[in-house]
Amino acid sequence: MDAPILDYMQRYRFKGLHLCNDTDTGLRAVIAIHSTALGPATGGVRMWTYDSERDAIMDALRLARGMTYKYAAAGVNLGGGKAVIIGDPATGKSEALLRAFGRMIDHLGGEYQTGEDVGTTLDDMETIFTETDHVVTLPEHCGGVGDIAPATALGSVEALRACAERAWGSPDLNGRTVALQGLGAVGSHALPLLLDAGAKVIVTDIDPRRIEAHSAAHGVEAVPAGDVYDLDVDIFAPYALGGVINDDTVPRLRARVVAGSANNIFAEPHHATELERRGIVYAVDYIANSGGTILDTDRYRKGGLQRERAMRNVRRIGDRIREVFALADREQISYLEAADRLAEERIAALSGIQLI
Repeated sequence: MDAPILDYMQRYRFKGLHLCNDTDTGLRAVIAIHSTALGPATGGVRMWTYDSERDAIMDALRLARGMTYKYAAAGVNLGGGKAVIIGDPATGKSEALLRAFGRMIDHLGGEYQTGEDVGTTLDDMETIFTETDHVVTLPEHCGGVGDIAPATALGSVEALRACAERAWGSPDLNGRTVALQGLGAVGSHALPLLLDAGAKVIVTDIDPRRIEAHSAAHGVEAVPAGDVYDLDVDIFAPYALGGVINDDTVPRLRARVVAGSANNIFAEPHHATELERRGIVYAVDYIANSGGTILDTDRYRKGGLQRERAMRNVRRIGDRIREVFALADREQISYLEAADRLAEERIAALSGIQLI
């Protein structure tokens, strides 16, 4: 990730990168557009405190590319984009800042459509919607589907079941131990699903208040954030930020399965290969976490939003993970390569555009 930014964009065929500034509101943001081959570039806006502007730009780029593959793999006819607002969502957010960001999106003329992500909420999307129509994730009273986190959580657990089936021959989670990292919007919904399935769950989060609340509500064990990689568990379930599978954590993992909803879990592609070398089964993140996207964009299909149809497709995420395993076995390639190939083949078949 130390390559020059434009070299990185050329290597992965990015369409555009927009740096946004509004001095009056303090807005500093990045909008990355990877591909519009299947439709407008679409992806949420993340608000986060980054160590550097470069880190913010690279996060937006990596996430945008991931969205291209996520939509293609999920059968959704949209392209890949992502935005980040640099700042603390707890202290730096204001109506004026969000509306300024909405105007930045509107200037792109529909090439990019946004939604909620880490550090942003449905209320924030409604504020952005004041300035632009190009908002996908919206409350129901604005014509959207409302909270998509439960669908993302459900899809991620279906992906986890598929991984369990590959690792142990059965998708049954009863009696399996799970280390769940991250109790935010999606992780907090995944926790009761895993418990209802009979799993024993150990939780962690960077926010001790979340740990306290969920430990009390569900009676689960909790560990400090830095200790979660060393737990002797069956499944490591990342539901926080990306890059958690890296040079430091790979040797520490004792789980047989890695599956959750976090984006870009691998710091570098070779970490995926290293997991497989160690006999660890993992769910490719952009397929595992596509449940919210599938629900959120169902209203763009013929007939408009049909929740039952959308949720059927969310439950098929496990089957998509199984397709990845089957292709990886046939071609003797990694799971990550297999997932990318499935997405790239769909994009090429529908648009004639090659991403590689």
